[in-house]
Amino acid sequence: MNYTLNQIRVYLKIVETESITKAAEELYMTQPAVSIQLKNFQDQFEVPLTELVGRKLHITDFGYEIAEIAEKAFLELENLRFKTLEFKGLLSGKLKISSASTGKYVIPFFLTDFLQSAPGINLVLDVTNKSRVLESLKQNEIDFAIVSVIPKDLEVEEEKLVENKLFLVSDGKGNPKKKPLIFREEGSATRQEMERYFQQHGSKDRKKLELTSNEAVKQAVVAGLGNSIVPLIGIKNELLNQSIHIVPRRGLPLKTDWRLIWLKSKRLSPVAQAYLDYVREHKEEIIEKHFKWYEDFEGTEFNQV
Repeated sequence: MNYTLNQIRVYLKIVETESITKAAEELYMTQPAVSIQLKNFQDQFEVPLTELVGRKLHITDFGYEIAEIAEKAFLELENLRFKTLEFKGLLSGKLKISSASTGKYVIPFFLTDFLQSAPGINLVLDVTNKSRVLESLKQNEIDFAIVSVIPKDLEVEEEKLVENKLFLVSDGKGNPKKKPLIFREEGSATRQEMERYFQQHGSKDRKKLELTSNEAVKQAVVAGLGNSIVPLIGIKNELLNQSIHIVPRRGLPLKTDWRLIWLKSKRLSPVAQAYLDYVREHKEEIIEKHFKWYEDFEGTEFNQV
C-alpha cells in the first residue's frame, strides 16, 4: 500500500463533512481533484470506504475505522513536523480554543505573552455560548475549552485559571427588590448559578427577563430594565463609572472557577502541550499582574445600593 499525506488529509475531510462538495470548499480544491484523491486512496483497499445512496455520500463502517486510524497517523506525522520546529525554536501550528462568552475577559491575558514568544503559532479562538463550547470539545474540534463549570457528561482534565465571582447588580436607581430579574439563556453556566441561588433565597414573585449574552444583560441592567447576577470580571468599567452598582445580598458573591479543560482521552499536539506548560508555569504571575484587583474584590470597593 502506498498512501500520501494529501490523500489522508482529503479523506479525513470527506469523512468529517460527508460531502465531496463541502470537502472541496473547505480544502480550497476543485471537486474533481477531491474525487481523484478519494479514488486513489480507495484503490489501496479491497473494501469500500464510502457508498452513494441516491445522491448522498455515506461512509461505511470500514471507512470510519480507516478514518480513525488515519487521523491518529496524520496527527503523529504532524507531531513529527512540530517537534522538529520546536527543537529549532520555531514551534508552529494551530492552537484551537473555544470559550464561554464571559471567558473573553479572562483568556486573552493567558495568551498574549505565549503567542508573542511563538510567532509561528496561529490562534483560532471561538467565543460563543456554553452549549456550543462543549459540543466543540465533545467533537474534538478544539484543543481546549474555557468554562466555569465542569461538564458532567464528558471526561475531562482541567487547569484552574482564576476564580469566577458573581454579584447581584442594579443600575442603582429605585428599589432593587421591585425590579425584574434578568437571566441568561438556558444552558448558560451563569444562569444555572443564578437559578440555584434564587431557588434557595426566594424570588418567586419577581418578573423575569431572558437575554442571550452577558453584554446584553449588562446593558439591560445599565438601562434600568432589571437586576441580574453577573460575573464580576465583565463589569469593572461599569462599577468604576457607577452605571452599575453591587446589591448586597446574603450568600453572595457566588464563586466558581474559570478553567482550561480538555478531553481526558485527547493526545495534545506539541502546540497545545506547549501552551498548557506555559499556563502552568506562568499562571500565578499572570493573576498577580492582571487580576489582583479582582482577587481582592469583596464588593465593598464601590458604591452599593
